[in-house]
Amino acid sequence: MSSVPQGRSNNQPNWLELNRCVRFGDTDAAGVMHFHQLLRWCHEAWEESLQRYGVAAAAVFPGGRGSEGEPTIALPVIHCEADFLKPVHGGDELIVKLEPERLDPGRFELRSTFLLKQPETIVARGLIRHLAIDIASKRRCHLPESVDRWLEASGLGQLREL
Repeated sequence: MSSVPQGRSNNQPNWLELNRCVRFGDTDAAGVMHFHQLLRWCHEAWEESLQRYGVAAAAVFPGGRGSEGEPTIALPVIHCEADFLKPVHGGDELIVKLEPERLDPGRFELRSTFLLKQPETIVARGLIRHLAIDIASKRRCHLPESVDRWLEASGLGQLREL
């Protein structure tokens, strides 16, 4: 993934709209995106979004280089889904729009919409839901502060249905 498109739509913060180029290794023998890539791209988009917002990977994911300590909260995936609307080919330039939503103090989900840049057409959608658990006790807990701040900032200025 790379820089943000010049004309971001809906005034989305730059950490919620990303670019992705479909690489040869992302495709199958027919030259279209292999199905499992979509959920990987959803997770990578979340990682890049956190980084752009200012959250270091080591603060969220265990095993990061240069981390002063391991995170005490894990964020396992508890649900995921993907919809493939049009073929995605090697070389396609995509826009990835992220829509995070806090579900409760210890759960959130991230919807990802993948659009072909030219013409701007939705080609796929993905959703990944995470649950916060305390690593030591293996019990549910509140989201890490850094993720909570990212969720709060991501929702500012967006109208939501009541």
